[in-house]
Amino acid sequence: MSDLFARHRAVMPNWLALYYNEPIEIVGGKGNRVVDASGKSYLDFFAGILTNMIGYDVPEVREAVERQLATGVVHTSTVYLLRGQVELAEKIARLSGIENAKVFFTNSGTEANETALLLATYARRSDQVLAMRQSYHGRSFGAISVTSNRSWKNNSLSPLNVHFLHGADRHLTQFRGLSDADYIAACVDDLRHVLATSVGGDVAALIAEPIQGVGGFSMAPDGLFAAYKEVLDAEGVLFISDEVQTGWGRTGSAFFGIQNHGVTPDMMTFAKGLGNGFAVGGVVARGDLMDGPHAAGLATFGGNPISMAAANATLDYVLDHDLQANAARTGALIIDGLRQAAPRLPIVGDVRGKGLMFAVELVDPATGAPSPAIAARFMEETKKAGLLAGKGGLYGNVLRMAPPLTLTQDEAAEGLGIIVNALETVNAEVTS
Repeated sequence: MSDLFARHRAVMPNWLALYYNEPIEIVGGKGNRVVDASGKSYLDFFAGILTNMIGYDVPEVREAVERQLATGVVHTSTVYLLRGQVELAEKIARLSGIENAKVFFTNSGTEANETALLLATYARRSDQVLAMRQSYHGRSFGAISVTSNRSWKNNSLSPLNVHFLHGADRHLTQFRGLSDADYIAACVDDLRHVLATSVGGDVAALIAEPIQGVGGFSMAPDGLFAAYKEVLDAEGVLFISDEVQTGWGRTGSAFFGIQNHGVTPDMMTFAKGLGNGFAVGGVVARGDLMDGPHAAGLATFGGNPISMAAANATLDYVLDHDLQANAARTGALIIDGLRQAAPRLPIVGDVRGKGLMFAVELVDPATGAPSPAIAARFMEETKKAGLLAGKGGLYGNVLRMAPPLTLTQDEAAEGLGIIVNALETVNAEVTS
């Protein structure tokens, strides 16, 4: 055990998980690669859990932050005008497609989801909320209550009255083999039944991830949330799209994940990639919802000049370089390659994804059961080969990967090769 690892264990909580049998310390990065303390280089296919969205040491971001630092002003708080905050809010409001949109900035996705839930429950005068099975929305009290993954849920206590819906669980027996249309119909029937049997009076909102992050990049078929929204609109129920992982063009086919369903939600939450490593999150919502609460409010560090400088530069870079289109191209190369390899690899239970957000589900080849052990073995193999991947899923058996949106075609091919080689190696070990 390294000295730093031992020190980590001594002072950090046990539930703060580390990857790998021998965890690494990342000490440098440039482009889409990082270097650990031993000098080993890695192609980064997890990007700080989808946060280093345009890679490392990006001049445009670095220079924007340095210009702000040079003013001597790192923080003023939101009781003063913040030019960068206003400029970023204007861009996000325009891109959101939400009518009369307003924006509130926080420090994280957890805070953003808490804010959206507050806005919805205030507007509807109800503590009843709908959420999706297998979801993850953060680690705070309210966010955990709308999280539906036992591995990330510490207790059943909740400030909300939550009911969970189907939509990303097609592996269950009752849905297996259904077409997209039939699955959507079954899920909508279930929603109507929940509204008829499980709730009392008005429901505040449905909060949903277009693609479930911690849930292993499981996703509803395109069109499900449009079908859900028809039912919700008839009841006056608000819709919150959690875009913490799916925003800013990552899916390739849409700038925000929910747009793949042809839906404009009442609110969207965002965080992670927008600051390219700097802490920023927020909510963009209909103006009447954002203006609704009667009490004063702020986020001490939300909208701070440094994060706003980084986020404005990052968003401009994404738009100026059309990184959504790049995500579509490079993501297709990887996902198509994985799907071609999967039939000859019995440990691969599923390949799924959109753009630069893709996953491989690993199973016991004899039983088809989820295999966290095989996933852990894959992680060690890709680390050895110089690629950083992520892990998740309801059962801990899903390899989830989301490289920076700046990934090149050559890097996509390189990464695909490492992944397939690692799968072949682990498959041979398991099947032998």
